[in-house]
Amino acid sequence: MKINEIMQQSVISVAPDDTALTASKLLSRHNIGSLPVCSGDGRLQGIVTDRDIVLRCVASGKSPDVTPVSDIMSKNVVSVSPNDEVSAAASLMSAEKVRRLPVVEKGRVLGMLSLGDIAKSRAFNMEAAKALTEISSNVTKR
Repeated sequence: MKINEIMQQSVISVAPDDTALTASKLLSRHNIGSLPVCSGDGRLQGIVTDRDIVLRCVASGKSPDVTPVSDIMSKNVVSVSPNDEVSAAASLMSAEKVRRLPVVEKGRVLGMLSLGDIAKSRAFNMEAAKALTEISSNVTKR
């Protein structure tokens, strides 16, 4: 099964110069845990998570209403292609200890794939369970 068959196609994103407060409001409003950070032309620049906002902004004493997302986002983001196999994405999630992957084609974000999307596909229950076990063990990156 290909990623484009199960990925979330409606992508909520932020720009690098948006504030951490703006990002946190989007995360809350859409009940999601991460946002791709994209340039004006949709190119992936990074990813920001709820954890990034708490640890790299609030806990560090920075003000969320003035701190740009670019200051707290993860810049080295692993991503997948819409034509990649879901099993390869599950393996990548395990290896990188991440729960969500941007789906990128020609540098532009087309969607997001979460561990939940893989689990809901039912064809990959074992891969999703294995990925969750790997992600949850030892040190978690994001």
